[in-house]
Amino acid sequence: MDRTAFARRIRRTRRAGAAAVALCCAVPLASCADITISAPVPMSVTSAAFERQVMPQRFTCAGSKVLSPPLGWAGAPPGTRSIALVFDDADAPITPYVYWIVFDIGSATSALTEGQLPPGAEQAQNSAGRADYDPPCPGSSLHGYRFTVYALNTVLHLPNGASLSQTLQDIAQATIGRGRLSAYATS
Repeated sequence: MDRTAFARRIRRTRRAGAAAVALCCAVPLASCADITISAPVPMSVTSAAFERQVMPQRFTCAGSKVLSPPLGWAGAPPGTRSIALVFDDADAPITPYVYWIVFDIGSATSALTEGQLPPGAEQAQNSAGRADYDPPCPGSSLHGYRFTVYALNTVLHLPNGASLSQTLQDIAQATIGRGRLSAYATS
């Protein structure tokens, strides 16, 4: 990779990381008496495919046919207009690596089937710059990952393949509920 391409990749990764940090660490500001901002309603996230929070190898780059894992969620608050999902690296030292973002999932939907998206759902670019599921490659030691589901007060209406940073910012601005499933994997 030449220096220019490497520098572009670093800048893109830093922008994506900054957006992810803003999304994950957003703190409500209550400086205006007329504005009430509340913390997102807690939701639950599960996967029938994970045993004791361990992600099977078929959902990693070690799988022979890599598919996205099945996920379910409950507890979306009233006013939920759509759902978004962010799958990222819990053990990233500085900037979270985002493997997958799905958004505009219908508010009546409460699960993703293995390897499939519900009708109308879109995917944003991940940290690799692709709008699809990027299977993690955890190596031989146990590595942590997060599947975070967001209940949103709007439908994002971004195009499939929307930028990582824009999608994360829009999710952060519209979040009214949130739940997380932590998982671990090895190769």
